[in-house]
Amino acid sequence: MPLVVRVERTAPPSRTDALETAARAVLVLLSDPRTAAEDGVWHKRVRLWEERGIRKVVRRARGAEWRRTEPLEGITVAGRTAEVRVFPPVPLDGWPRDLARLQVSGTELAETEPVAAPEAGAPVLWLNPELEMSAGKAMAQAGHGAQLAWWALDEAARAAWHEAGFPLAVRPARDAAHWAALTTSGLPVVRDAGFTEIAPGSCTVVAEHPALRTAKD
Repeated sequence: MPLVVRVERTAPPSRTDALETAARAVLVLLSDPRTAAEDGVWHKRVRLWEERGIRKVVRRARGAEWRRTEPLEGITVAGRTAEVRVFPPVPLDGWPRDLARLQVSGTELAETEPVAAPEAGAPVLWLNPELEMSAGKAMAQAGHGAQLAWWALDEAARAAWHEAGFPLAVRPARDAAHWAALTTSGLPVVRDAGFTEIAPGSCTVVAEHPALRTAKD
C-alpha cells in the first residue's frame, strides 16, 4: 500500500501529526465504499493484499511531485500540519511512474508543535520506546497498528469510530514497563517483517482502543 506524505521545504509537517494522519489515512481507505463494498473497485485488490501481507511503503513529495500524485486514484487525508495521500495496494513493480519516482529517504521529520497527552478515552497507537525508526517507517507502523485495531473491532465499534472521524493518537509507550504491559495485554501488536530499518519480528506498535479494552475486560 503506497502512502505519500507531503513535505514542503518551507513547511514540513510535525512528526507526530504525520504519524497520526498516516494511520487515519489507512482507516479512511479501509472504510471507503470502494474498499468495503464487495462490488467496490478496490475491494478485491485490498483483500488479496491482506491475504499476502499488509506491507506499506511511505514516500515523500513536494511541489510538482505532490501535484502529480493528486490525479492518481487514492485519498488525501489532512491533519493539523500533515497531508498524506493513500493509494489502494499495488505490486511494487507495478507502481505508477509518478509514485515510483518518489523518494523513500528524507522523511525524518521533527516535532513542529507541542505533543499533548492523548485525550481520555481516545484510541492510542503506542510505539515501542526502545526502537529508533525514521518518520516514514513509523508512519507505516502506525498504519499497521490502525489496521489491526480495525480488524479487531466489531461492526458497531467500527461504525462509531468512522462516524467520529477516526480520532486517534500515536505516542511512545511511557517506559519499558509500560511497553511490556502493553505487549502482554492481549491488544493487537504489530510485528515487523524486517524489510527495512529494524530486525524481523520486532514489536513496533500496540493498538489500544476503548472498545477492545471493554471487550477484553
